[in-house]
Amino acid sequence: MIDKAAANRLPVMLLGESGTGKEVVARAIHDANPRGQFVPIDCGSLVGTLMESELFGHVKGAFSGAVETKRGLVELADHGTAFFDEIGDLPLDMQVKLLRLLQEGEFRAVGSLQWRKVDLRIIAATHRNLKAEVAAGRFRLDLYYRLNVFGLHLPPLRYRKEDISLLVEHFLGEDGMSLSPELLETLEGYEWPGNVRELKHCIDRLIALHSEGALAIRDLPSALIEHRAVQGLENLSIAVAPDRDTLPDYSMVPKSPVISLPDNERQTIARALKATNGERAKAARMLEIGRTTLYRKMKQYGIE
Repeated sequence: MIDKAAANRLPVMLLGESGTGKEVVARAIHDANPRGQFVPIDCGSLVGTLMESELFGHVKGAFSGAVETKRGLVELADHGTAFFDEIGDLPLDMQVKLLRLLQEGEFRAVGSLQWRKVDLRIIAATHRNLKAEVAAGRFRLDLYYRLNVFGLHLPPLRYRKEDISLLVEHFLGEDGMSLSPELLETLEGYEWPGNVRELKHCIDRLIALHSEGALAIRDLPSALIEHRAVQGLENLSIAVAPDRDTLPDYSMVPKSPVISLPDNERQTIARALKATNGERAKAARMLEIGRTTLYRKMKQYGIE
C-alpha cells in the first residue's frame, strides 16, 4: 500500500493510535518516490496568532514584529511532501485555508496580496476518529473527503503481536544483544497502549541499563513489571484453584439472592479502582470502557 501511495501525488490520510508509526509510514511514502523535501508539520503545536504565519509565511511589516519576510512550512515543502501530523487538531479557520491549498494548489502569505502556486504532496495523519469530529462540527466534511483520497489504517501493536520479535530485532540493531525467551514472552504478553513507540522506548531502556550484554527483566519499565506480576498471580490462582465439581461451595449467601445491576456495576468499578490504587486510566482499561464513561459512572454512583 505504501508503494501504491508513493506512485502518485494524491493526498494520503493515515489513521491510527498514537505510537503506531504514522510519521514512519509518511516518510516511507516520500522516500519510495523521493522528490523535494519532506516537511513535517505538527498541527498540535500550531497555536495562537502566529499559526497562519508558521504555515504560509508572512511579508515584512505584516504585523508587529514582522521585521523581515519569512517563508512558511508549506512553501518549504514546494515540489516535495508536506506531512500534517495530527490534522484533527487543526482549528477550523486553518482548515479552510488548507482546503484551498488542496483544491487550488495555492496559498497567500500573511500580509501579502499575491497568491502563490505550489506543487506538493499532502499526507495527513491523526489518532482521532475524524468522522466523529465531522459529526461534532470540529472538522470540515469537505476537507475530510479531500484528504481521505488514499486512506491507510495502521493497526495497534496489540493486534499484531507477531511483529514484536521483528521490531525488537530491528531496535537492537547491531548491538550484539538478544532477548531471552522469558523476556520476549513478557513483551509479547503486554498490550502496549503506546504501541511501537512504547516498545522502542522499552528496548532503549533495556539497552541503557544492561550489564555485561545481558538484557534483564528487572530493567523493564514499571508498567511491564507490574503486568508481569499480575499475570503471574493470575497463573498461580488458576494453578491452585480447587476443583469446584468435587468440593462443596462455602461462599457466603448474600442478604438478597439477587444483586441489582447498579449495585453490581458499582462494586465492580470500586474493585477495579482499588486494584489499580485509584489510577482511573488503568481502571478504565481493566474494565474495557472509556475514561469518560468511567468518570460518568463514578459520579453516578458517588464513588470518589
